[in-house]
Amino acid sequence: MSRPAQAFEGSHFGIRCLKVVLLLSLTMVTACGAGGFSLEKAEVDRSVLTSKVPDDAGSAGIDANRLSDQATIRNAVSSADLQELKGQAIPWANAETGARGSITALAESMERGVLCRKFSASRESFDGVTLFKGEICAAGAGTWQMLAFEPV
Repeated sequence: MSRPAQAFEGSHFGIRCLKVVLLLSLTMVTACGAGGFSLEKAEVDRSVLTSKVPDDAGSAGIDANRLSDQATIRNAVSSADLQELKGQAIPWANAETGARGSITALAESMERGVLCRKFSASRESFDGVTLFKGEICAAGAGTWQMLAFEPV
């Protein structure tokens, strides 16, 4: 056996060396962490910039979708046969926007000599579920006009 190998054989010298190396390593790591970081010394990183999306961004698309859904609901309410429905909900869907829902509480009345229909409608879309109260009235020549369509 070589002389260095004989020094490790039969003694605890190797284990002691390993313990010393580990102790020194641990001491250096502890020393670096103890004085190296402080919240008082921490600075704000000004290189990272964040911003807010404007509130009106995309509102034109949302308004267009709401108008399209409103027209779809108006058409479903105006073409409904109230005697045949007998209080049942009317399902509706708009392929253009992907929204769907149902129309309930449909009631017909004559106001100021004009035929009107009041209703509640749900709208389910990617942006959530909303309940609306609305009213349409006959505008002549088979057309209907939406007088009210507000979220509840």
